[in-house]
Amino acid sequence: MPLQRYSRAAGASPADGHAPYGAGLAQPLPAGRVAIALLVLALAVIWFAPLGWRHLVPSDEGRYAEMAREMLVSGDWITPRYNGYKYFEKPPLQTWANALTFAWFGIGEWQARLYTALTGFAGVLLAGFTARRLASPAAGFATALVLASAPYWNLMGHFDTLDMGLSFWMECALCTLLLAQRTDAAKRERRAWMWACWAAMALAVLSKGLVGLILPGATLVFYTLIERDWAIWKRLHLASGLVVFFAIAAPWFVLVQLRNPEFFNFFFVVQQFERYLTPDQHRPGPIHYFVWVVLVGFMPWLSIAAQSLRHAARTPRETNGFRPAMLLFVWSAFIFIFFSVSHSKLVSYVLPIAPALALIIGAYLPHVSRDAWRRHLLGYLALLAIVAVGAIFIGRFGDARTPNALYLEFRNWVFAAVGVATALTLLALWINRRAQASVLPSATAFAAAWLMLATIAGTGHEAFGRYSSGVLLAPAVKAALARLPADAPFYSVALLDHTLPFYVGHTTIMVQDANELTFGVQQEPQKWVPTVAEWIERWKAAPYGLAVMTVSRYDELAAAHVPMRVIARDTRRVVVEKPEAS
Repeated sequence: MPLQRYSRAAGASPADGHAPYGAGLAQPLPAGRVAIALLVLALAVIWFAPLGWRHLVPSDEGRYAEMAREMLVSGDWITPRYNGYKYFEKPPLQTWANALTFAWFGIGEWQARLYTALTGFAGVLLAGFTARRLASPAAGFATALVLASAPYWNLMGHFDTLDMGLSFWMECALCTLLLAQRTDAAKRERRAWMWACWAAMALAVLSKGLVGLILPGATLVFYTLIERDWAIWKRLHLASGLVVFFAIAAPWFVLVQLRNPEFFNFFFVVQQFERYLTPDQHRPGPIHYFVWVVLVGFMPWLSIAAQSLRHAARTPRETNGFRPAMLLFVWSAFIFIFFSVSHSKLVSYVLPIAPALALIIGAYLPHVSRDAWRRHLLGYLALLAIVAVGAIFIGRFGDARTPNALYLEFRNWVFAAVGVATALTLLALWINRRAQASVLPSATAFAAAWLMLATIAGTGHEAFGRYSSGVLLAPAVKAALARLPADAPFYSVALLDHTLPFYVGHTTIMVQDANELTFGVQQEPQKWVPTVAEWIERWKAAPYGLAVMTVSRYDELAAAHVPMRVIARDTRRVVVEKPEAS
């Protein structure tokens, strides 16, 4: 698109020789600075308020909350442990952050999710800031709208998993690289942004491992090969950047290896390479697994996705040869393909592409015509009607493990979510009808519709969460532990419950099934019981103790007349105490 059509009001002028990836007709912001500040404040309230409204759910939330609790209690900030066993599957950045949050604000659910929520919220602001600097204030505002309202980013920002933290630091690496390569960036500014890029990659490595370096690095290599932009390598500040990277990333790896000689092989060979190349993690999925993840995750913006891609593809190089849009394309495509061909797949794995997609869509959104936007809104009103009808059938689900009553309760939340989203979409239609030029005021209401849809429905998951979390068992277990001696053993019989240790504030001794703690029990075999038969002998000989097990396991042991007294149970687990006289 001709550079002369991109006015200073939109963030550039013909005189500066800068052709941003979002170049196009100038679009005003939908409101003044005060109004935008109020919108950010409203987003913050909606984003952070629900953090404590749900109990932690297995497996990730319980695992990472418990790891942080154990780190805080033990005072060992080098060797991560889970349920009392060495746990080297992931680096410790999020565990450090959660442990510090527990130290400052106490141990609880919202505290366990705070770091994840902060990184998700900061990711929205960073994407908006980057688009503003690269394109225009309108593109920056639109990009923030797109990312905040994408269910994928919103929902993952409210669960205590590692992928949001990783995605944020990778977003930092992407955005700082984009900002550093601008034609109008001064030498000192470029160096500062590149140092920030190297620091962000180091923090990404400390979040989840080598992917924090491999994915950005491979993206840059493929971008260079496609665009023949060899000059970019001269602007990366490789020497000083590597110093920054290793100064941040290396100390923990050195310290943990010195304390635990077994660390290097397990972390780098088993977890970083074998996990990707082999199906040993039992997380398979078809090659198209992430297609559906992205389609659902960016559902609010699918109707303008193709136009956004075409708009970005037409943008020219900058005068220094750099092409931001192509970097965003390569980033999204490579990460998507990288995880699609992996033997291990989870919904959250391609989350790092979300900011790049938001930058692409946000650059185009201000240029959508009012008529096209009206059709967009009408289409999504029809979709919400379909969702409302489909939600009726939620009430037909249920089994012994998850009773029908829980689905009925969740259905009410879905109805409420769809109702609020529909009302806000109708408001967006009304605003669009009254608007004089920009669709951004209407898009703000539409984005709020999907933000509230995900927030309300996500909060409604508590209907299931409080029963899967183990929190309802915790009071009885804590009372039993309080009256028993401090050395009373607490066994997990062929079961790894990911939330009970956190809610009880007590680790368990693994019996027979080490689950994902296999490495830990191999390193410290004295801490576990290899078979149920051996546990039964210990249980009978001990004067006191507690044990948690599945309902079917309890029935089996009770039929074998193993002495047990039930102190708590639900549809999934039974907690028993060793009777005093047996």
